[in-house]
Parts: sequence; C-alpha cells; structure tokens
Amino acid sequence: MGILLWVIFGALVGWIASAIMHSGEGVLMYIVIGIVGAIVGGWLMSFFGKTGVTGFNLYSFLVALLGAIVLIAIVRALRGV
Repeated sequence: MGILLWVIFGALVGWIASAIMHSGEGVLMYIVIGIVGAIVGGWLMSFFGKTGVTGFNLYSFLVALLGAIVLIAIVRALRGV
C-alpha cells in the first residue's frame, strides 16, 4: 500500500509542477517528475539545513513540488527550450 501512495503522491506533485511550468507531459512522466522531484527537493532542503520529505503532509508536498519545478527547469535548460 505504501508504494501505491508514493506513486499517487508523485503523480499529483508532477501534474501540479507541470501545470505551473506549462510543461505538457503524460501520466507516467508526472509520476517520474514527482518522485524524482521529491528526491531533488529533499536534497535541496538538506543543503540549506532543513528537513526533506518527511511523509504525506503539506510540508513534504511543498518540498517535492519545489524539487519537481527545479527538475523541470533543469531539463528545459539542458534541452535548450
């Protein structure tokens, strides 16, 4: 059940980040963006001395969203879009 919740969490975060960044992706990419975004967001927050993703709560959602937005921006910069 835990993995299913993380996939749903990742899909929701990826979808919102893609909507904010105006990046049309498919459902599978939303999940990938959300999960990798949570990792990136956790790393960024630990870099600044804060805690990363701590579970299914608003703070973790915002950290994952921040990471997903940064991830989309990095991918766009590498692609030259």
